[in-house]
This record gives sequence, C-alpha cells and structure tokens, in this order.
Amino acid sequence: MSALSSNPNSSLAKRTTNPVPKSIRQLETAKKYRWNQENYSITGRRLDIWRFVLLLLSQFWLNGKKWSYRGGYTDQKLANRRVKQAVWIRENLLNLGPTFIKVGQLFSTRADLFPSEYVDELSKLQDEVPAFTYEQATAIIEKEFGKPLAKLYRSFDPVPIAAASLGQVHKAKLHTGEEVVVKVQRPGLKQLFTIDLAILKRIAQYFQNHPRWGKGRDWSGIYEECCRILWLETDYLNEGQNADTFRRNFRGEDWVRVPRVYWRYTSARILTLEYLPGIKISHYEGLEAAGLDRKLLAKLGAKAYLSQLLNDGFFHADPHPGNLAVSTDGALIFYDFGMMGRIETNVREKLMDTLFGVTQKDADRVVSSLIALGALAPTDDMGPVRRSIQFILDNFMDKPFEEQSVTQISEDLYEIAYDQPFRFPATFTFVMRAFSTLEGVGKGLDPDFNFMEVAQPFALQIVTDMNGTNGNSILDELGRQAVQVSNTALGLPRRIEDTLEKLERGDIRVRVRSTESERLLRRLSLMQMTTNYTLVISALAICATLLLVNGYVKVAVGVMIVTLAPAWALFRLLRRVGRLDKMF
Repeated sequence: MSALSSNPNSSLAKRTTNPVPKSIRQLETAKKYRWNQENYSITGRRLDIWRFVLLLLSQFWLNGKKWSYRGGYTDQKLANRRVKQAVWIRENLLNLGPTFIKVGQLFSTRADLFPSEYVDELSKLQDEVPAFTYEQATAIIEKEFGKPLAKLYRSFDPVPIAAASLGQVHKAKLHTGEEVVVKVQRPGLKQLFTIDLAILKRIAQYFQNHPRWGKGRDWSGIYEECCRILWLETDYLNEGQNADTFRRNFRGEDWVRVPRVYWRYTSARILTLEYLPGIKISHYEGLEAAGLDRKLLAKLGAKAYLSQLLNDGFFHADPHPGNLAVSTDGALIFYDFGMMGRIETNVREKLMDTLFGVTQKDADRVVSSLIALGALAPTDDMGPVRRSIQFILDNFMDKPFEEQSVTQISEDLYEIAYDQPFRFPATFTFVMRAFSTLEGVGKGLDPDFNFMEVAQPFALQIVTDMNGTNGNSILDELGRQAVQVSNTALGLPRRIEDTLEKLERGDIRVRVRSTESERLLRRLSLMQMTTNYTLVISALAICATLLLVNGYVKVAVGVMIVTLAPAWALFRLLRRVGRLDKMF
C-alpha cells in the first residue's frame, strides 16, 4: 500500500449552509498563539518546542516508575494518568501550531503505536485557529498570480468562511459569473515547517535509539512519512489534481458531486474551487427539513466509500462530517481533497490470501499474509502473535458477517497490535479510521445502520472477481492446498534427515525457557543488589557516627541525609524480593 498524499482533519472545506461553528470575530478574539505572532523569533520557537518535549519525556519516564503513583501502582491509575496527559498533549500541540497539530492528527490514526488514551484524545484535535488578515491574503494571491485581486475576481469576501492552521477559505466570484471558494495558504508556513521538522528529526532519532521506546519501532520511517505528508499538504496543486481524479471516478454517478477546480486561478499556495453549498451530513434537523431520507443517505455514504476503496483504489481518507455534505436533491458532496489514499493493484491479491485465512480460522496463513503485506514484522518468536490472531479469529467468526461492527473489529486489531510487532501501513490505518468514522456517521443518520451489511455485497463481488480473474476460486484453493499437503508429505523424510544432520554438526541450537529458573535467577540478582545497598548504607552510617563523635555535627547530618537514598532503594528491593517469594 502506498501512503497517503496529504494530511488529516483539515477543516477548511466546511462549505455548508449551516452556521460556521466559530464566527470570524470569535476566531480573531480567541487565544493569541505565539506561533501566529509576527515578532515570534526562531529562538523562541525552539525553546517552546524543546520545553514541551522535555516535559513530555519526563512524564513518560514517570509512567514507568511505580513509586510515582500515590497509594501504589495499578493499571487503572496508569490509564487515568494517561488520560490527563493526553489532554495536556493535545492542548500543547495546538499551542505549538500547524506542524504539531498535523503530526498529532496523523498520530491519532496510529493506535498500533500509541496507547488508546492518547489516540482517543488526539482524534479530538481540531485546527480552527485565528484567521490571518484580509491584507495578507490579498498580498499572497497577488504575488502568486502577478495580478491585482480585482482583475482575478469580480468580488472577494474579505471575511473567510473558515480558518485553520494551514490556511483559510474565502468566498469569491469570477468575472465570468461563477461562484467559487478560494483557499489561501497561511503566510510563513513553509518557514515554520522547516524549523519544526528539523527539531522533529532529532526527536525521532532520540526515540529510535532509546532502548525501550525504540524497540520494534521505526521512528525514523515515521518521521520521513510525516515529512512527506506535511510538505504535500502545502502543495495545493497536488490537492487540485486529487479533486480532479476523484471527480472523474464518479463522473457516471449523479448521486455524488465533487467541486470543479479552476486551474487558471490555482497555484501551489492558492486553490480555487467551484462553490457547492450543501447541508452538513451531521445536521440532522436540516436534512429532515429538506425532506431527505436519512436511511438512504447513510447507505449512500457507505456505498460511495466502498466504491472508492474497492473499485477505484483511490479514496477520500478523511470522510468526517465536515468534509461531507448533502445537496437539496439528495446528492453527496465531497470537500477537501488534500488527504487521499491509494491502494496498489497487487495488494488485493495479498488481501485475498488474508481473507481465505480468516474464513478458515488459519492463524498461520493470516500471519504469513500480513508479513507479505508489510503489516507484520517477523520476529524470532511469532508464537504470541499467532496465538493473539487465533484468539481474534475464534471470536471474530462467532457472529454473522452482517452483524459485525467495524469499530469493534478495528479496536480489537489495534489492541493486539499495540506493543506487538504489528506495523500497519499508513493507508491501512486511515482506511480503518475512515470505516469507523463512516459507521459513526451512518448510525447518526440511522440508528439501525450497519456498515458491514452494506459492505457484504462488495465483498462477495470481490470474491467473485478474484475467482474469475486470478483463479483463486474455492476449487482452485482446495487443489492448491492438496498439492501443498502432498509436497509436504513427500518431502517430510528428507526434512527429518536434514534436521538430524544439522543436529550432529551443531548447526541447530535449542533454547529452553524455564520460568522457575528465571525467577530463581532474578531473586539471586535482587539479593546481590540488596547486599550491595546494605554495605553502602553501613559504610555511610559508620562515617556519620565517626563524624558525630568528632564534633562534625552538620557534616554527619548531611551524610545521614545522603544515606536515605540507598535506604529507600533497599526498602523497594526487599519488597520485590518478598513478592517473588510469594510466587514460589
């Protein structure tokens, strides 16, 4: 799978007939972010970022220290602390501005990398921030096109209809009479990205080299992916091309509408689109007032997305309610094409292999297919991963397909993936998030809506197509398995002989784990450390006694204070030894 071509959760395209959530006056009087100030220095920017990073690292460090929990450590206390930290992280990312807002939104899709408490809170991260001035917008437009604003547009609304961290949208009218919306990039954005990404690179390198947080994580690869997505987000020509491709894919459907791009008035920093007003799909009262069928709209939303994903391989990767509206005649209107995903053609074959493994409850086959997809990193011991997958398969197949919940399935997958060698590709995580979002939108429109029920005909069609085109029919599959079994049976004597020869040569090493032995060794190690701490405490106590006898009272008190540190460490060690003794 290829990664996504832009960034999530942009609110610039919320061009609906509903009132704007925050008026421009509210935005202008909102909190003045330091990054949005004209006199904001580069040094100040670096200090703000590193202050946040150091505080975040200290909180992560404390999370792993059981003594930092009042009344003793419990899993619930850790979860509660993470919830509070997640709120703090979201607020600080918003304060740090565009780069960190977008990185936070990207991380909100990576439940395979971060605890659920952080992911849930980051998914709430919105980027409605104070708008920049009309004069700045005019200067950017005139610089991009080399013409006065009056020659480009017959009229141009000085008050933006939406403002976000990367830019803002103004309504305008062309000299030919068409109503359009003009998306203008925020001034100084690329300079801010350059500074921030240089710092983020060093942070990624630190996490990559960390003995705990870097284990099994490709932070450098995640950083490179974020860089690519963020820089594409600043290229409005790319977004315009995405919109054109998306519109062509639905050119034969009258129930889907996509704004037309006016290329004559579009550049890398300016995007001019057809003005297509509609009723926000989550504005249920407005939909009912227009006489629209909410149940039908729920099914059309799911159908549109499944068609993008399974037929076109080019899909809108952020179908939240702000990017989806409904016309008065019941057609779906899509906005904001900065974030699009692609699925390569060869991925479908690998997904089919995964599908066969799921239907057969064959964890080994699922593991092999996930490794081929790049969603699972092979390790020396795949036993725990295989058992986790088998557990999910056993529970997943208990209910009929149409009764499954996309949200529940994705939560189960991410619960297994976290702290395991699963490395879901970026496109996969955005697909699962989009599925969950659409399921939520559908249930808002129709409480009885079931996404999997709508998806079932598409899944059956894929199986039929694969049967006819790639020879992966059930009979072919049974034949393939029969050949595989026969080859295995015929080759078994030779494999046994090879294994015996390797044992004789010493080429095979057998590792045996004994839980009891490991506990005994751990106890011996703790006892040795206890002895060392006891010697240190005794030496310090003797020194303090001698100093006190010789009249050096203050120095003796200082030594006794120093003695408290190893004494506390000794106390904790003794408690650990006591817990180990109870396990025997």
